[in-house]
Amino acid sequence: MPLPPVSRGQRQWTDFYPNGDYSEALLNTSFDWNGIREAYVVATENDACNGVAMLFGHLLTNRAQIFSDVRTYWSPEAVKRVTGKELTGLAANGIIHLINSGATTLDGTGQQTNAQGEPAMKPHWEISETEMEKCLEATTWYPANRDYFRGGGFSSNFLSKGGMPVTMSRLNLVKGLGPVLQIAEGWTVEIDPEVHKLLDERTDRTWPTTWFVPRLCDKPAFEDVYSVMNNWGANHGAISYGHIGQDLITLASMLRIPVCMHNVDEKKIFRPAAWNAFGMDKEGADYRACTTYGPIYK
Repeated sequence: MPLPPVSRGQRQWTDFYPNGDYSEALLNTSFDWNGIREAYVVATENDACNGVAMLFGHLLTNRAQIFSDVRTYWSPEAVKRVTGKELTGLAANGIIHLINSGATTLDGTGQQTNAQGEPAMKPHWEISETEMEKCLEATTWYPANRDYFRGGGFSSNFLSKGGMPVTMSRLNLVKGLGPVLQIAEGWTVEIDPEVHKLLDERTDRTWPTTWFVPRLCDKPAFEDVYSVMNNWGANHGAISYGHIGQDLITLASMLRIPVCMHNVDEKKIFRPAAWNAFGMDKEGADYRACTTYGPIYK
C-alpha cells in the first residue's frame, strides 16, 4: 500500500518561506486549474498517521478527504457564556471545531449535492463544472497569519455546510503495541452565524471550519461530545464523507490494526470469523487477534 505524501511545513519551512496551504488544499481537492480530477491524499504538518487514515477513507469511498485539527470542544454552557446564545438541533449537546490552517479539501465546503439535493462530497467523476465553481466561490484565500507563518503565503477559508454524514478517523502509534485506529461517525452541523463568528475568531478566522457532532451512544468514549474529544489520540483527524465506520473496521482487521474506539452499531461490523476464537468481548478479541496474526505489511 503506497504511503500518502506529507508536508513538513511548520516551522522549518514557514519561518522564512511561504506556507504550503494553497498547494496542499488544491492537491487534496477533486479539481485544480486543469479541471476536475481525482483528489490526491496529502497530510500537512508531517502527520503521516493522519495521512494513512485519509488514505483509508479515500480508497474506501473514492472521495476527497478533509484534514483538520480536532481543535476545540464547545459545550452548550460555554457557547451560552461566550455568545449569549444557545446551540440547537444536532448541535444542542455541544460541538467540536474541526479547523486547520488551510490544507483542507475544498470539497469540504459542502457545495456539491447528492440526488436528494443535500450537501455532499462526491467521487470526482460525479462532480459537475457548476459544483466545482461553487466550491471555489465558497472559498476565500486570505493572506497567511504572520503569527504562525512568518514567511507569508495564503490560507483557504470556508465554512462547511451542515447536514453531511461524515466519519472522523485517526491512526495512532502506541509504543509497544503498534498502530491503533479510532473512529467517530457523526454529522457536520450549521450554527447561528453570529455564534460561528465569535467562536471562529477564538482560533483563526482565516482558516476553514467544519462544525462536527459525533453520534452519541452508551459506550464510555461516546457518552457525550466532550468524551469523544477527550479520548481522541491526537490533535488531527481525517474526515470522510458518509458513515463508513464499519468499512474501516473491516479494513483494519484485514491489516491487523486493532480499533480502540468507535461508535458503529455492532450489527453492522464484520471481522474475520477467526476473531470469534479470541473471546466474547469484541474489542479485546480484536486486540488479541491482531497481535497473534501480526501485521500483513512490515
